Amino acid sequence: MNILTKIIPEYLCEKYNLIKMVVFTAIYAFVFIIIYQPFGFSHWIDDKSSIYYLLYTSIVVAIGFVVIALSRVIMHFWHQKQKLIYIQYWLWVLVEVLFMSLFFTMIILSVEPTTNALATFKDSFLSTILILVIPYLLCFMFFSWIEKNRRLEDRDEIQPVDSSTKMIDFYDERQVLRLSVMKSNILYVEAADNYVCIFYKKKNSIARFLLRNTLKALETYLSDVDIVRCHRSYMVNLEYVSVIRRQREGIFLEMSVPDVPDIPLSPRYSDKVTTWFKTIE
Repeated sequence: MNILTKIIPEYLCEKYNLIKMVVFTAIYAFVFIIIYQPFGFSHWIDDKSSIYYLLYTSIVVAIGFVVIALSRVIMHFWHQKQKLIYIQYWLWVLVEVLFMSLFFTMIILSVEPTTNALATFKDSFLSTILILVIPYLLCFMFFSWIEKNRRLEDRDEIQPVDSSTKMIDFYDERQVLRLSVMKSNILYVEAADNYVCIFYKKKNSIARFLLRNTLKALETYLSDVDIVRCHRSYMVNLEYVSVIRRQREGIFLEMSVPDVPDIPLSPRYSDKVTTWFKTIE
C-alpha cells in the first residue's frame, strides 16, 4: 500500500506531543527570525537590537503560534473522529503554511502598502517553509524515536497468555486494555493496516472490534493458546477450523461457524496448523 494512504502514527496527534511541537516551533521560529531576519521587516528598522525589532519579531512568532496551535487542536479532535492518512496530514501542514504566509503578507503590506502583494506572499511562503521544516522534521523524528523505544520496552514486558485462561484480554499498542473476550468465543483476527480486527461470537451474531496493534505482537501474546498465525494477514482459533481445503488458488481453512469466510493458510504457517490437527484425539 502507498505510504501516502496509510494512517499516520497516533503520536503525531497526541495532545502532549502537539503541545511540545507548537512550543518548540515557536521558540525555534523566534530565534530563526532574530538571526536571519526573513519577511523583509528588517528593512523597516535600522537598529536590529532595538525593542521595536524584537516587538515585530514577537508579533510574527505570536501569529504563527496562534495559527499552529488552533490548527493542531482541530487536528487532534479530527483525528479522534476520523483517522488521518499521510497525504491528508501533509496537506494539513501545507494549509498551515499558507495561512501563516497570508498573515505575514498582510503585516508587511500594512507597513509598506506599495509593496507588490504577490511577490510579498511568495517570499513569505518560502520563508515560512524554511522556518517550519526543521522543527517539524525534528519533532517527527524525536516522537518516532520515543515511540520505538516505548514499543521495545512494552515488547519486553509482554507476557504470553496462559493456555489455561478462559478470558483473553486484548491490549492496544500502548498496553491499554481495550477488549476482554472468552477464548472460546474468538473466531479469527485480521490485520488492517496499523490495526487488527478481532472477530468473535456475540450471542447469535458475529461481532468485530478494531484494535490498534499488530498481528506480530498478538502472535507473541497468544503463542501459548490455540489462536495461531495462519497467514500474513490472519490469525485463527483452531477450535473452529473444521476443514483444510487445498485448491488451485491456495490452501483455505473452513470454519465451523456459519457466515464466517474461509481463512487463507500460507505454506509458511501450515506446519503448525496441521500439527495441531494431528494431535487431536
